[in-house]
Order: sequence, then structure tokens, then C-alpha cells
Amino acid sequence: MVIHGKRGIREISSKSYSEGDKKSFTEYISPAREQGTKMLKLENQLWIYSPSTDRIIQISGHMLRQSVMGSDLSYEDMMDDRKLSDIYNSKVFGSEILDGRNVWILELTAKVDDVAYAKRKIWIDSERYVPLKEELYARGGQLLKRSTMSDIAYTGGRWFPKRVIYKDMLKQGDGTEFIITTISFDIAIPEHIFTKASLKK
Repeated sequence: MVIHGKRGIREISSKSYSEGDKKSFTEYISPAREQGTKMLKLENQLWIYSPSTDRIIQISGHMLRQSVMGSDLSYEDMMDDRKLSDIYNSKVFGSEILDGRNVWILELTAKVDDVAYAKRKIWIDSERYVPLKEELYARGGQLLKRSTMSDIAYTGGRWFPKRVIYKDMLKQGDGTEFIITTISFDIAIPEHIFTKASLKK
């Protein structure tokens, strides 16, 4: 994760495990000040372990709007794992060429009240069915966040973006860059990884 903030650039490395969209575990590896910090998501609950305080904190309520490690991503962005079709009405808004690829532009409008973004626009590669760009809007129409996906690679039988730039449009700086160096799909993950006990191991 490369954070291009107003005060300079920070790089943070991590290793993550996920099972579907309900379970995930992340351990931060570098720099030294972040090393050993761990994050566990189970369904709609999120815990963070800080080695400096040796405490496990549950992130909930207003804390979900806080930034993840100073990045442009909020905990709230990480937590909403509902199917888009369950919470948005969608329609194909148009088509264009983006990064040399034919894309469909989808417009999503919220059909439930408890969403962070009332409207979304997603640019989908019409051949590979991979999102290449997304914009997230407030109820009043203000653009809140934008993400762009690139370095699309065929890995583990699927197309997958290995580089994502995520930009909070209300923050200064050039956004946060997520770079996946290695990834494996459909591997066995020990069940103990997705437990609170793993946070202090």
C-alpha cells in the first residue's frame, strides 16, 4: 500500500487471507512502526490488534469512518460486503473505450437507506468482466471517491487487477495505491487464522 498524502509518500506492506467476503485477516509487515499490527474481519465485526499497546480494539460506530492506516480507504469501505444487486438498482448507462478496452458503464442507485454511497458508476471490461474504474457519490451528487484498476492479469483461472488507485476526493494528496505482488486462489487456509486468538499470536 503506497499512500500519496499531502505530507509525502508512505509505503506499508501486508499479508492477507480471505475466505469469501465474510472473513479476512491482515498482518502488517513493514515499516517497523506498523509491524505486527493485525486486523480481523468476521461478518460485520472488525477487530484490530496493536503490538505497541498489546490491546485488541473493536472498530464500530463512528470509528468505521476513520482511515485505514492513514490511507484513502475507510474501515466502512472495507466492511460493506453485501451483494451490490441487493442494495442497488442498476442499469447500463453507456459504453466507451477505456485504457484500450471496450467497457460498459453501469449506474447504480441505492434502493436501501443504510449505504455509504447513494450512487455508484462502474466501468466494466465487456470481455473480461473486470471493473476498471469506479466512482462513488453522495446523495446530493457530490463525487466522494474514485478508484482505477490496472495491471489486469489472468491468475488462478480468473482476470484480476493487481494495481488499484483509490482516491478520497475530499482529501489532499494523490490517493492510495494498492499493489498486489503475489496472490493465490482456492488454497486451504487454517481455520485458526480467522479467530481473535490469531491477533495476538
